[in-house]
This record gives sequence, C-alpha cells and structure tokens, in this order.
Amino acid sequence: MTLEHTIRLIAGTFILVSLGLSVWVSPKFLWFTAFVGANLIQSSFTKWCLMEDILVKLGWQKTALVPAPVKDASAPRQHRDCCG
Repeated sequence: MTLEHTIRLIAGTFILVSLGLSVWVSPKFLWFTAFVGANLIQSSFTKWCLMEDILVKLGWQKTALVPAPVKDASAPRQHRDCCG
C-alpha cells in the first residue's frame, strides 16, 4: 500500500469514527470531522500533509516498492553500435 493510499485510509477512518462519536457520545466530535476536512482541503492547495510527515518519521516509505525486473540469463546479449 502506498503512502497516499494509507493517508486516504486514515482520513476516511478518522471521519467515520468522529461521525459515530458525534452521534453516540457528543455532537462536539463534529469539530474533529471539520478539522480533518479542512486539512484535506489545505493539503490539496499546499501539497503538504502533516499525516505524511508523521508516517515518514515513523518509517513509512514515500514510494511504493517496485521489484526490479528479472534478467533472463539464458537469453543472448544484444550489443548495438552507435551507428546502427
């Protein structure tokens, strides 16, 4: 899972949990929902996200790990000259 997908998962979870808490505990939890929404809007304009910084400091990698292509050792090497 990439860092971007993780941030979306966390934001969605925060929103759903805070909505549930606002229904069953106190309507004041809607302020947390508004805070998450405001941070999503802010990050779309500034390209900076606090959650991204937190996850990177916790060891999350910014890019997804893509395995290196496997070279076929049995295939003959092809060498090309600069002229054709």
